[in-house]
Amino acid sequence: MKFNSIEDFVQEWQYEGSSTQKILDELTDESLSQSVAQGHRTLGDLAWHVVTSLHEMLSRTGLKFEGAEHESPAPATAKEMADAYRTSSENMISAIKEQWNDDSLNEMVDMYGQQWPNGFTLGMVNTHQIHHRGQMTVLMRQAGLKVPGMYGPSKEEWGQ
Repeated sequence: MKFNSIEDFVQEWQYEGSSTQKILDELTDESLSQSVAQGHRTLGDLAWHVVTSLHEMLSRTGLKFEGAEHESPAPATAKEMADAYRTSSENMISAIKEQWNDDSLNEMVDMYGQQWPNGFTLGMVNTHQIHHRGQMTVLMRQAGLKVPGMYGPSKEEWGQ
């Protein structure tokens, strides 16, 4: 998906970012070590990857904002990860509104050896977190955590 207006992205991010925040807010310190199998990313690895990807991906476009750095070590607690996402997300949205306009979304930038318009990069940031959220919900269930609903009620919410 390629966004053509800042407002369209911000509206989409309000929902998707809050859905990611709900997932991160449900994590416990004990759950961070949950993995689907030996040698695969843990729930904590995935969570921190989602958090740091905001800054990692968008800093490549030249957007300047304070956020968790890609190479920074993961914090020890789930709460610190959730708080880091909240801060990075808020700072990212503020930076986009302040530094870009709708025309900026058509600017081409080198992203991982390819030329992407900034509007496409915003779409990739969004779908990237959705992709990993799906992986995280499986690990959350394995860890015995409640999975919050995102596009309707989760099994736990449906039962209520």
